[in-house]
Order: sequence, then structure tokens, then C-alpha cells
Amino acid sequence: MSKINYQFFPRSQGINNNIRQVIDCFIKVQDEINSEKFNLKSNEVLQKVQSGLIELGFKVEISKSQNDKIDVPVLFGLDNRIDKSFNADALSADGKIVIEVEAGRATENNQFLKDVFQACMMYEVEYLIIAVRNIYRGHKDFEIIYTFLETLYISNRLHLPLKGILLIGY
Repeated sequence: MSKINYQFFPRSQGINNNIRQVIDCFIKVQDEINSEKFNLKSNEVLQKVQSGLIELGFKVEISKSQNDKIDVPVLFGLDNRIDKSFNADALSADGKIVIEVEAGRATENNQFLKDVFQACMMYEVEYLIIAVRNIYRGHKDFEIIYTFLETLYISNRLHLPLKGILLIGY
């Protein structure tokens, strides 16, 4: 049985093959990243799925060094120079899928909300994938964020410029 939970929003749409392949990267290493057994940092989880994502053509942040950060453009200035960008943990080769892996800060500091906002601002990004712990300090992070995203989409009061958000619980 899989220890990986996932839900795509809006729920009225199914996942495409590219999204399915990312889910499979997490399922492949589920025994190494299970949040009920391990207290891994987000970078450690990202490192476990890194090879699978690279095989899919994703650019993956390999360290917090400035040279290794993945900058996704947000604003362009004179002569089309990038004036503002946000960092991503991983970005698909075509620039349409951004991945953020979170650990302890996912709900406690509302990091997932920042991830949603930033993905909405990123140039040409169509899909956001947020990977969070199923359990963190007794909190059910996946369920908390699931409920939030469910409310966001069902209420229909806020329209995001993304085609969808995939929530993965590890």
C-alpha cells in the first residue's frame, strides 16, 4: 500500500501524464521519505526524488548555493532583462511545472500559501506541485492543506492563473 497521498485540484480534472510521472518519483522512494518514520528536512526529501525528476527532464535545486538555485522569471524590464524572479525546488524542462517540497514549515508558517502565490506569479508556469509531510509534530499537514485547497477551489471566489495544483503527502 502506498504511503504517498495525492490530490489534484481542481478535482473536476484528472491528472495528465507529466503530473503522473512526478507522483511516481515520490512513490518510488516512499519508504525513504515516509514522514511517519523519518524527520527529514525538505532538502533531504528533494534529494531522494532528485534522480527521478532529472530523468523526467526537470531542473532540480541541488544545494542552497546561489549558483544552484532555480530562478523562475516573474517580471521583465528594459531589454527583456529579468527584474524579479522567484526560486523553485524543481522546474520542468518546458517551464510549465514547478515543484516545491516542504517539511515542517508547510502549515506552521503557511509556507504552502507562499508557494501558491509565487507559482501564480511565475512566467509561463501552469502547474504547481507541493509536496508536504503527511504528519508533522502530530499535525496532519497533508489533510490541513487539502482542506484549504478544496475550499479555495469549491468556493470559486478566487481564480488562480494555474491549470492546477497537485498536493502530495509523503
